[in-house]
Amino acid sequence: MADIALEALDDMPWERLESTLGNHAVKELRRALRGLALKGEAAAEEDCYPLFDCLAVGTGRVASVATAALPFVVALAGNPGMGGRATLVQLLASLSKTAAEAEPGLVDVGWHEAWRRHRPRIRALLADPRPEVRREALPLVEGVGVLLERWRAETDPAVRLPVLLALGTAAARPADAGTVDRVRAVVAEVLRTDAPVMRVAAVHAWAAFDPQAPVRELDVLVEVLSDRAVRPQFEAIWYVPDVDSAFTREDVVSWAAHLFEGAPRTALSFVVRLIHAARRNGDTLLCRAALDEGWRLLVVRPSAASALLPLASALLADPDDGVRYRAAHLLAVLGSRAAPYADELAALLDDPGEAEFFEGTVDDHACWALTRIGDPRALPGLVERLYAPYRGQYSRGYTMGDPRLPEVEDVLTPLRAHAEVLLPAVRQLLRDDGVGGSLTCPFLRVLKAWGPAAAPALPEVVALLDDARYTLYAVDALVAMGPAAAPAEPAVRRCTVSDFPGNHHMVAWAAWRLGGDLDAALRLIGEAVLTEEGPLYGPVGLLGDFGPAAALCADRVRHVMEHGDTWLRLRAAVALWSITGEPEPSASVLEECLPPIANGGDAYGYFLDALRALARIGTISPAARTILRTVQESDRRLSTYRDYRAFLQDEEIRSAIDDVLTLP
Repeated sequence: MADIALEALDDMPWERLESTLGNHAVKELRRALRGLALKGEAAAEEDCYPLFDCLAVGTGRVASVATAALPFVVALAGNPGMGGRATLVQLLASLSKTAAEAEPGLVDVGWHEAWRRHRPRIRALLADPRPEVRREALPLVEGVGVLLERWRAETDPAVRLPVLLALGTAAARPADAGTVDRVRAVVAEVLRTDAPVMRVAAVHAWAAFDPQAPVRELDVLVEVLSDRAVRPQFEAIWYVPDVDSAFTREDVVSWAAHLFEGAPRTALSFVVRLIHAARRNGDTLLCRAALDEGWRLLVVRPSAASALLPLASALLADPDDGVRYRAAHLLAVLGSRAAPYADELAALLDDPGEAEFFEGTVDDHACWALTRIGDPRALPGLVERLYAPYRGQYSRGYTMGDPRLPEVEDVLTPLRAHAEVLLPAVRQLLRDDGVGGSLTCPFLRVLKAWGPAAAPALPEVVALLDDARYTLYAVDALVAMGPAAAPAEPAVRRCTVSDFPGNHHMVAWAAWRLGGDLDAALRLIGEAVLTEEGPLYGPVGLLGDFGPAAALCADRVRHVMEHGDTWLRLRAAVALWSITGEPEPSASVLEECLPPIANGGDAYGYFLDALRALARIGTISPAARTILRTVQESDRRLSTYRDYRAFLQDEEIRSAIDDVLTLP
């Protein structure tokens, strides 16, 4: 039995204690503590988990029940005959962190005094015979002086390394002027004399209080991380508190890459040098890890493409499936810049290689890369390939932010020039009941983007008008088809939904666009704008198509442009210009959406809408031109996405900037 007084546990007035999770948690806590004490050495990590739940770790509160439990947790954690002790120390560290970070009113009034009373026993955990206990106790250290004592006394490399990292963290918030100097002396000595893995850890420790340290020690990082013989040593000693397993060399590569967030050129050099080393040494795992970091850099820094593109193209022939997969995906997101490597990509169209945890195969990404550069070798069976992940199910799963298959519409939308080849398969799937809600809307959006080239799909689109799930998407596609869709005008008028005003406006607008009554459409939509019947977003957006015929609405549209929210102001600005033919004040309103992006903002949707509207109006002020040049020259991906969509949105926005900058 562990060294805990069960009588004291039973005598505690648990029923009077406060818990974040209520009385039930208090009872469960008492039961869990008793169970641990009775199990003693046989207790396991999972036996400690109920304590975390009962004490509501992670809620930002330290209730009185935590104060009452503290002496029992300390006694259990410090008992050499107890099992699961490292987990109990993790619990103490979590409670200590919560108490330090929480608002004073969220911490029980007796907590800090209780912690002070038990501090000697808590500090004793730092010298515990078990290395995993000493390691988990490091977050409980108060002051750099104690850490330096531990550094001088510690002999186990798997504890010395996290002590070194903790010294770096502590030096980032020094209590006195000499603290940084003492820690700097330690890490400098490790860099000069210690084992390779410890030298990498020293760079990490130094980076915590000197962000330029990784830049200066880039050679050390590359040398050690690219040495295949050193790789097993990482898993032997690279442990950190609150993480049960060791870090692999590849984990540390990712961690090290984040040290260069303020130095993008060095970050790129780090990745490129690791890839070169991996290729020289045949180090597949390093190559995968370096490519992953290259991808993460490329998704935020367009300038990284020049260095990574030729490397990725060379790796298309790598014997490892995971390397080829990553290389093909990287070329795919770079689009037309990958055109010189079309033949190498085409050679992978039958490559079934996969990468663990990532979606799709090598040939899927090679095929997408070819579509991005407009290579017709990607077209045979393309629609069926895109549909395959959905076959027999409503949707597909993927990991956001990592290499994954693009959405169907993201692949097909740019392929309008090849609509004649692709349409038969799209039409067949639109007729297929099995598609249902998963791809019908995306296919309709593709047909809208293809415009008149999608006209052969008229029967399939008309057939969807009566399905409320697809009505408005189908209407959009029909209007985009142009005069060829005129025979669908009666069917469009029949798809009015009585209790959905937005549908009325859209249907009236579409019927007019397909050859119907302009006056009837304008009367319905104009009335909605003038009388504010329902939300104005739809009617104001549609009104811009009517031009001077909507002159009666001009004053109301001007008012909306001056007083609406950003989305509404943008639509109203376009509508007002359309009605009056005058660039101002519409252009000035649109230009208000430009400076935030130049100043580091991320409202890219409004920015793109404003650019498209300015291109329609055909004018831009000198100040706005300067702003757009600033954005154009910035080395950042113009997107909030952090997967392949970042590249598509960035390309779309930069193309729109180019269009506006060509205006007279």
